[in-house]
Amino acid sequence: MEGFQEYVLAGKIASKVRENVTRTVKPGLKLIDICNMAEYTIRELGGQPAFPCNISINHIAAHYTPLINDEMVVPEESVVKIDIGVHVNGYIADTAITINFNDKYAPLVEAVREALDKAIETVRPGAPFSVTGKAIESTIKGYGFKPIVNLGGHSLGRFRVHAGESIPNVYDPLVTGRYEKGKAYAIEPFGTTGRGVVYEERLTTIYALVRPNLKRRLDPTSRKLLYAIMDRFKSLPFTERWLSDVVNDVKTLRRTLERLAKMGFLMKYPVLVERSGSVVAQFEHTVLVSDSGEVIVTTL
Repeated sequence: MEGFQEYVLAGKIASKVRENVTRTVKPGLKLIDICNMAEYTIRELGGQPAFPCNISINHIAAHYTPLINDEMVVPEESVVKIDIGVHVNGYIADTAITINFNDKYAPLVEAVREALDKAIETVRPGAPFSVTGKAIESTIKGYGFKPIVNLGGHSLGRFRVHAGESIPNVYDPLVTGRYEKGKAYAIEPFGTTGRGVVYEERLTTIYALVRPNLKRRLDPTSRKLLYAIMDRFKSLPFTERWLSDVVNDVKTLRRTLERLAKMGFLMKYPVLVERSGSVVAQFEHTVLVSDSGEVIVTTL
């Protein structure tokens, strides 16, 4: 399997960082300090962040990473989702955990944790993605909660967090994909006390490069930033925190990122919020289906 050793190493690093974050996070800590610690540790252990550390609190489901000078802290009695991605030479391990500081939501967290375990049991060569969705949906609903229908897992590719295939969190007979030997997948159940649907907020804290047309005329700052993005991240997601050395003024940096997005150079990942404003829990592991058909969970 191409990249097998890199996938496994990325998974081991992701596992260590996830467990370290679990022990460290507590109410009152700044989100930016948590993310900086996680991303620093990834690099110290020999990997690179595959995307910015996500910290999504309560009704926020995904895609929030702290901005430069972000003063947000972990609230008391909150439900905190931390999503970590690691790559080694472009081969990605993606993992997430929910850290709960509110006993009221303990059953929700347990439901989603169990849904991940049940989902992993369905993974084998040739097995349909729809069976995984059915396992996730039945487990979460069995606890009296709802899976989030418009979020789910995904295939992984080299330097590609989302490699084109989606693994649903509910049973959908129209989903025709199947697990294949020699491929990696992120299994990612989300559950909620609410309606089970997320929407995009206006706020964007994460971007990714799309195929740029370098013949287009750009101002010097935009061109400098674009070339830095191409060199550092390829097609992987990134955040403004990682570019403050390229454009020192925060307002100019943000304006330039927005300009590049409007021109089609960058894709935006808006913050995703549960539609009814209800609490969301998430767990995630990366699985490899080796050439021999063995299923390996890289982040355990």
